[in-house]
Amino acid sequence: MGGNSPCASCKLLRRRCAKDCIFAPYFPSDDPHKFSIVHKVFGASNVSKILQELPLQQRADAVSSLVYEANARVRDPVYGCVGTISYLQDQVSQLQMQLAAAQAEILCIQMQQEPAPITTSPALFEGDDKYSSLFLHQNNLPQLLSFSSSNNVIHDSFSKEPPLT
Repeated sequence: MGGNSPCASCKLLRRRCAKDCIFAPYFPSDDPHKFSIVHKVFGASNVSKILQELPLQQRADAVSSLVYEANARVRDPVYGCVGTISYLQDQVSQLQMQLAAAQAEILCIQMQQEPAPITTSPALFEGDDKYSSLFLHQNNLPQLLSFSSSNNVIHDSFSKEPPLT
């Protein structure tokens, strides 16, 4: 950058922005918060070392990752991005349970709407996958549908209070 406007990094560190400043392409002067949060979490020296060790084409992605992780660390100093990933995995798990319950309920409704087989012997339905699977799963439906309402609630793992049970 050199000339008139130093990059956000040099501005924050109160130094002259050299023509070959490693921070200038990634921390423009019009977005000072971006560097300040990365500096607060990682330190300018560490960020400089990271960028110098990377090939030029990977540096922009590295800066994006550093900014994301720094923001996550400010929100959750202990777990950072791992806390966010864990929270999202918990949400996926809860939604998968809700989906399984809905699918079981649909199967139950479909079974109620179909005419009942004359006999319930599984041997009669060995060649018919539709009825044999219905027979095999018929006894498991009450268990599949026995989710309590608290299982259908997605809990916020970032909240300080434990979820109600």
